[in-house]
Parts: sequence; structure tokens; C-alpha cells
Amino acid sequence: MKKYIVEGRIKLDKSVHTHLTTYHDPCNYGRKSERTFGQAYYDEPRWITQQCCENFVEMYPNRANNFCCGAGGGAWAAPYVEERIFYGRVKAKQIKDTGAKLLIAPCHNCRDQIMKSLRKEYDFMDVEVKYLWELVADSLIIEPREVEPEEE
Repeated sequence: MKKYIVEGRIKLDKSVHTHLTTYHDPCNYGRKSERTFGQAYYDEPRWITQQCCENFVEMYPNRANNFCCGAGGGAWAAPYVEERIFYGRVKAKQIKDTGAKLLIAPCHNCRDQIMKSLRKEYDFMDVEVKYLWELVADSLIIEPREVEPEEE
């Protein structure tokens, strides 16, 4: 996505998302990716988010020091709901402390945990949760193409 934005292949409208926005660092995109592949993805998704949103705020701590949402390591699919929600309490506080009304959570486990469990349990239902690709899709500027007349 970043490459397409930088190259101008896709254009984005920041004014679509005016609410204060924050970004959740998934364990898989950061620490695990760095350990496994030697490359963590911390700055790229933030940059993309900031191309789509006018008001961005960081959670603290973030990047490699960010807290897990509680769904990592397969916990989202496991039957330990109470434990998963308990371990997500620190993430819930981080989110609430930002004051953001839009949270970008690119990992499907993280998004589901935050959206379906933590928001209700820790009372921040007023925060919208989106995937990164969803944020980009909602921000796209679609320009009409000129159609060449058919040759006779």
C-alpha cells in the first residue's frame, strides 16, 4: 500500500477521517516479524494511517514496547475467553488514554479482540476499529477514467 501511495497510483483523501486516530502495533507485524524475518513493520503502517487521517496520536508505549491486545499466540481462537479479556486490559487502557475515536488494528486477531471483546468489557464502545486496508479503501479518491470511443 505504501508503494502505491508514494508512486501516486492511489490517491487518498485525509478529510474523510477527521476523528482523532491511533494505531495498534500487532505482535506479528512487529516483534515476531523482526525475530523471524529480520524486519519489523512499525513505521510503514503509521505513515499509511497518517496519509488517511488528519489527527493522529500515538499509544504509549508503542512499536517494540507496545502491549499485546490479549489475542496473540492463538488466544483469540482458544476457549480461554476470560483470560484473553483479562490480558487485554492494559491494551484497553492504552487505547482509552489516547482519547482516539478511531483505532487502526491491521491484524485480524487484534481487530476482533479489540472490537468484539475489549470495547464492550472495558467500556469504549465509542471507538471505531478498522483494518489498515479498510482505512485506505475508505480514503480512496476514485477518479473517473476517460473511455476511448470504440473504433468503427
